[in-house]
Amino acid sequence: MGERRHTILLVQFDDSKDAKTYMDYPGVREAMDGVCQLYEQSLKAMNPGLRSTTYDVNDLFSFVDAVKDLSCLVFNPRSNAYVPHNKDWIKVEVFNHLKSQVKS
Repeated sequence: MGERRHTILLVQFDDSKDAKTYMDYPGVREAMDGVCQLYEQSLKAMNPGLRSTTYDVNDLFSFVDAVKDLSCLVFNPRSNAYVPHNKDWIKVEVFNHLKSQVKS
């Protein structure tokens, strides 16, 4: 995905209505950073005394799977509409994003 396409990350942490939220980003890459930040925030909340956290991609994937609902809407300029994507797509995109960060 070379071009930046507005992306909305939809999240529902549990069954309560208050657990629903969304975040919007200028592109898919930033949205995948947002997924990583959600996980890092949950790690900090569970371990408030830790100064730093480390995790591997499998830990991140487990978090994605454990969230009640997580999906993305990515704007497609050709159709002038948002295309929905599920957790499996998000995991692939997060993995590719993290891999590209290691290369740079």
